[in-house]
Amino acid sequence: MDERIQIADLYREHLSVREIARRLGRSASTISREIRRNHSAEGPYRAETAQKKATVRRLRPKTPKLLGHKALYDYVVAGLRAEWSPEQITGRLPVDHPDDQDMRVSPETIYQAFYLDTKGRLKDLGLQLPTGRKKRHLRHRPRTGGQGRFVDAMVMIDDRPDEIDERILPGHWEGDLILGAGNQSAVITLVERVSRFVALGHLPTDHTSTSVLTALTGMISRLDESIWSSITWDQGSEMAGHKAFTMATDIPVYFCHPGSPWERGTNENTNGRLRRNLPKSSDLSRYSAEDLEVIANIHNHKPRKALAWATPAEVMAQALQETGSIT
Repeated sequence: MDERIQIADLYREHLSVREIARRLGRSASTISREIRRNHSAEGPYRAETAQKKATVRRLRPKTPKLLGHKALYDYVVAGLRAEWSPEQITGRLPVDHPDDQDMRVSPETIYQAFYLDTKGRLKDLGLQLPTGRKKRHLRHRPRTGGQGRFVDAMVMIDDRPDEIDERILPGHWEGDLILGAGNQSAVITLVERVSRFVALGHLPTDHTSTSVLTALTGMISRLDESIWSSITWDQGSEMAGHKAFTMATDIPVYFCHPGSPWERGTNENTNGRLRRNLPKSSDLSRYSAEDLEVIANIHNHKPRKALAWATPAEVMAQALQETGSIT
């Protein structure tokens, strides 16, 4: 009420909306919306009238959009059960329903349907968001850590061809290990830079250099050779045998600078997504090769904003078709 009195006084003095917003420490859009929605019937903005209108509006809450549209609700629930994020659901809706404007929802609406204590809360269906969090977290939290440099001669990321940096051609991958409880178990993660296609490598016993490079060679042999042009990795000791690997596969390995995970940003992002299925607190060796294939398939069939809401599998299939590997 105090702010509405100030708005009314300043508005009568013919101050601009931006100036009123500046004085109240509010955004100009907030002040503009307040004046537009809560002015009196006669036209002028009056604090008492605005307060009454706002109070009445709160007493007549709208039916949440998801509860009022069954087809949209079912689509969102199906997407969440497929482990899609709210942003992926929002982005994919126009692809699947291009002519139905009612089949639209913002990511924030989906988040609120989880976290707010409202009727029909999605959390009550036993669903989870991709992060699995119980509460919302601030974005852009700082990360710490990094791995030390090893002695072997390396080709650094600075010497990587420009076509890799610019994501012009498919076939260039970023790789890393994600570790389980106590760093005792691990899984290889590889992500193709253009399609964001994920491949996971099984490490049943340990994650020494010998085990990792043997598993990595096996992963490459199971996918079409035309999509293997390079791999970018950090300087973890598991890649100590990278020269032998390159000689055996003819695939160059480029190395990031120490403590610079953003240089493998696609892989880092994907590893964060994979943590829902491969949590840090678990023994990752208990996941079989078949289990990892199922997890990779889940992620490869999720629509991605970076791909204009196509899926990594769709983009990879198109790339293989263009190279003549499939028809």
